[in-house]
Amino acid sequence: MTAAQADLERGRSTMKEMPEDLRLDHPGVEDGAAIWRIARDSRTLDLNSSYSYLLWCRDFAGTSVVARDAAGEPVGFVTGYFRPERPHTLVVWQVAVDASQRGRGLAAALLDGLTDLLREKGRLDGIETTITPGNTPSERLFTSYAKRHGAELEREVLFGAGLFPDGGHDPEVLYRIGPFTD
Repeated sequence: MTAAQADLERGRSTMKEMPEDLRLDHPGVEDGAAIWRIARDSRTLDLNSSYSYLLWCRDFAGTSVVARDAAGEPVGFVTGYFRPERPHTLVVWQVAVDASQRGRGLAAALLDGLTDLLREKGRLDGIETTITPGNTPSERLFTSYAKRHGAELEREVLFGAGLFPDGGHDPEVLYRIGPFTD
């Protein structure tokens, strides 16, 4: 058992319940390919290289989670990292759920589970993520997260469309949630 998995076990009692037949876990390198496929199949995320997902599962497993089905396969994930300049701010990089599991509240359960674990360890004051305008599911996920946790939500354009060298990229709006009061 890795250190991240041991931390997860200790924090299970306070985490939001996962949908039936699924369990929350930290990813391992062996999950990188499945996470890459879920991201690719979402058709909404900016897909990173398969190599980057392997690195993520190695280097940021403690700030990321997967939902596993009965066979132990990942069916959803949240990847995140702590900002070096704000070490108690979790940047949520990507959230994705396999098409077979959508509509069950899994994305919210994953996000709540990860942040509950980090808050229990005293390591989390707030979260940040970026969302492109018109990504209604992500807008709803993070807006409802802020409401559930009684936290303020601020929005501002972080990266305007003109900053992207490949053109055709929508702006990225920063959602800043926190501080947590509960």
